[in-house]
Amino acid sequence: MKIIRFLVAGWILAAAATPPNGAVRFTDITQSAGIRFKHNSGRAGKKYLPETMGSGAAFLDYDNDGWPDIILINGKDWTPRGRPSLSALYHNNHNGTFTDVTIGSGLDVEMYGMGVAVGDYDNDGRDDLYITALGGDHLFHNEGGGKFRDVTPAAGIHNASFGTSAAWLDYDRDGKLDLFVANYVQWDPRGDLWCSLDGVTKSYCTPESYKGAESKLYHNLGGGRFEDVSRKAGLSDPTSKSLGVTVLDYDNDGWPDLFVANDTQPNKLYHNRRDGTFKEEGLAAGVAFSEDGVARGAMGADSGDYDRSGLPHLVVGNFSNQMLGLYHNEGNGLFVDEAPSSAVGRASLLSLTFGVFFFDYDLDGYPDLFAANGHIDEEIGRVQPKIQYRQLPLLFRNLGNGKFENASARVGEQFQRPMVARGAAYADIDRDGDLDLLITTNGGPAFLYRNDLGTGNHWINVRTVGGRSNRDGMGAVVRIESRSGKQWNMVRSGSSYSSQSDLALTFGLGSDTMVTSLEVEWPDGAKQKFGNLGANQFVTIDEAQGIVRKEPRP
Repeated sequence: MKIIRFLVAGWILAAAATPPNGAVRFTDITQSAGIRFKHNSGRAGKKYLPETMGSGAAFLDYDNDGWPDIILINGKDWTPRGRPSLSALYHNNHNGTFTDVTIGSGLDVEMYGMGVAVGDYDNDGRDDLYITALGGDHLFHNEGGGKFRDVTPAAGIHNASFGTSAAWLDYDRDGKLDLFVANYVQWDPRGDLWCSLDGVTKSYCTPESYKGAESKLYHNLGGGRFEDVSRKAGLSDPTSKSLGVTVLDYDNDGWPDLFVANDTQPNKLYHNRRDGTFKEEGLAAGVAFSEDGVARGAMGADSGDYDRSGLPHLVVGNFSNQMLGLYHNEGNGLFVDEAPSSAVGRASLLSLTFGVFFFDYDLDGYPDLFAANGHIDEEIGRVQPKIQYRQLPLLFRNLGNGKFENASARVGEQFQRPMVARGAAYADIDRDGDLDLLITTNGGPAFLYRNDLGTGNHWINVRTVGGRSNRDGMGAVVRIESRSGKQWNMVRSGSSYSSQSDLALTFGLGSDTMVTSLEVEWPDGAKQKFGNLGANQFVTIDEAQGIVRKEPRP
């Protein structure tokens, strides 16, 4: 694709020539955007289990300028070998480039990081960060001015397990964000086990070799303090080996539930009982096992209404030879896996999927599906010739009738580049309306793909600001109606694998130029309704004041 460079007010901007009408292309802008990150797995020949897992990334607007910034989570060497490995905070310069502002931010702390969750836990108007890490997680309070402060001990959080994905949610609807942390297995270097693919050389062990670990639920007490309520809430399960979490209200009762993806153990679906406790319904709901009753190697997960049924469905990334799980919510407490009979299942059978999510990449009003793939062992091809270590990402276009097609080959050469992908997230980094992609790789670089939309489709972007509800409006449900029909989505943290996408909701409108109705149902039950909003604008809705900002595409 031809690249056009031009100078505006002292900025050098790089823009892809508009793709042909009706086409969508993703352009690799990693280098031109200034992203220079490389993940360090600590790999040094000992083949420790965490070296296979990679780490995640998140979009956040840490300085409240309206433009998504980036944080990339890093591991470290098992034995210090020189320059420390740090996670990376990148500031969005509003011109297609980012600046590394890690040093001096307070996030320049070496750790073996895994996952990240973004949320304003103290409702001060600035989003904070929770980073899972081997040897102890970290809660960073956003102090403003690009500075963060590690407040983990003072907050009463003590998760020194093998944390992976995390998600903020207000499970008791008291207006304060609580925290769920997915823990994987019981592992440390001293207890590392010897495993082998060929009986001769050491290989990476699978999770069956290790005992599971309890995931954690931390209740926000206010005043910057949290209480571990995992057991009291019914979420304590020492057999789980959790890697992904998505927040959803699967029965539409207004209370957030949790789906937890487990590796070689049954997945969990925790129903919120509205009294501070949860009931595990995964087996009864049909999401615990595969069709043939086997606990799969589940990694990442997401929820979304891909067929406009009014209900959230589930997608789960699984191990190679297991295909993606695409669980359709039947509305009666049951889910049916539609992947085996769909293009999604056929195309993903040989992939090992970590990051996975629904997003409307072509803005036609129907959520599409993205999967970030890569195996855990570079020698896998010797014992399973059909399985590759580096794998292609997958992009499934939603055809609008509950069906998907594999569109990976049509969206640019980036999707023909095999990689060992792990985390993935999306946001509109250049505020042009369409959603761009961020992908992390294990022991390798991160990739930033700009969406160059050529369809001419319209959109509306909605950001929520809570009042009585939590400041981010997590748990708020936004429903819109336009000429072509109704859509909805819920503001939520987590999803994918160890990553988080932008909290603002983007709705594709296709050819519709007007949103005739927009309704917000806040976590406390309050509702607001607005009419006749023009397409192609960013709308900020305050729980107390209504629409406080409407900005057209710059």
